[in-house]
Amino acid sequence: MASEPQPSNPHHQSASATSAWLDPASRRHRFAVLGIVALVPLGITFAYDIFGAIAPTLVEALGAARSTVATFYTLYSGAAILSLLVVGLAIDRLGPRRAGLLFLGLVVAGAGLAAAAPSLPLMLAGRFLFGCGAESVHVVLLTIGARWFRGRELALAMGIVIACGRLGSILSFNSGELLAASLGGYRPALAVAAGLCGLSLALFLAYCLLDRRAERLGTLEATRGGARLAWGDLRALPRLYWLLTLLCLAFYSAIFPFTALATDLFADRWHIPRVATAEGGLAVRLGAGFLNLFGTAGGLASLLTLSSMVFAPLAGAWVDRRGGRVALLVAGPLLQVPAFLLMGLTGLHPAGPMLLLAAAFVLLPAAFWPSLALVVDQRRTGVAFGLTMMVQNIGLALFPLLNGWLRDVTRSYQASLIMFAALGAVALALALWVWQEDGRSGGALRRR
Repeated sequence: MASEPQPSNPHHQSASATSAWLDPASRRHRFAVLGIVALVPLGITFAYDIFGAIAPTLVEALGAARSTVATFYTLYSGAAILSLLVVGLAIDRLGPRRAGLLFLGLVVAGAGLAAAAPSLPLMLAGRFLFGCGAESVHVVLLTIGARWFRGRELALAMGIVIACGRLGSILSFNSGELLAASLGGYRPALAVAAGLCGLSLALFLAYCLLDRRAERLGTLEATRGGARLAWGDLRALPRLYWLLTLLCLAFYSAIFPFTALATDLFADRWHIPRVATAEGGLAVRLGAGFLNLFGTAGGLASLLTLSSMVFAPLAGAWVDRRGGRVALLVAGPLLQVPAFLLMGLTGLHPAGPMLLLAAAFVLLPAAFWPSLALVVDQRRTGVAFGLTMMVQNIGLALFPLLNGWLRDVTRSYQASLIMFAALGAVALALALWVWQEDGRSGGALRRR
């Protein structure tokens, strides 16, 4: 006679579930850690984009040229260029915990100085200090993703980190002008940005406790005392790595400088309202702004980051399961070029081109950052990410300046948009070269 199944013990099931959440080797624990890490860049991206989000108010209040806003972005990227290679060395030598705390300290100090500064030069100094830390934190977070998820759900993990970081940009573009209008000028908006950076530091402290516990239990390798970098190691990086880095330079040099001008562009050229019209307090007006993304200049500008926030994890999960990294690298700039040309050469409402650009901003990053981790030695992940982001920020320092100069000289946006389309064409050529080189070197990017 068959024995009857024994009733399950709810207390045993509850204990097992709790154990899974607390076990650093479990999938549940990995994603719990990821949830904390992914929220760290929220304050940083809010603070990064706040100058673009409140550009019209900032220009009016300071009585400055529009190129002044570009200067804030150029200073940020210039600081990143000076710090990012050192950052990679610091991460590989000190470990992501200590490096992350150091750079987040710079972020909070820089954002606080920019908010409290009584003069434009001190605001610029704060922005420079913020840039020394902010891009460095992004390198730390990418390294953490590779540390916890290499060989597992790497693309999904990086997609989630990217998505949550984009949330800060969305909040910035959809609330910046409202904060400035409701709280008495641009300075309170900068103060909110500084406060969110403090929240990012608190979240990273929580991550440090979990990461240290995983080391103590033997789930992760200790991060102190990593191998030192020899300059010959840089020369030994494969050609595929350098092609990917140049692709990153071309693609992002068009995307991020464009987002810095987008709110001003839509308000000035298409006369799209800066904020949604709504009666009520600040919370009601913020809600109206989010419900009218296609009807406000800031809302349209935030479409790039909103699409990335929603779809980047899905694209990452697709890459983990099905592959197709190289195809996505090609698809991104293939959509980027016509999007900029439509805005620059036609009178078409920008919503359609922005959707094309949003798709590009989902597809390429979902494939790019995991690909970079796959083509370098695991011991040099920090250096590789740091060097790539340093090169990226060379473009992010130069092109906002060139964009601001073009707008002040031509008093239009057409030249800037054509410049961004040309950068997209360069990115497309590099993506096709990556496709060819990957096939020649063994197809590392085509494997799942």
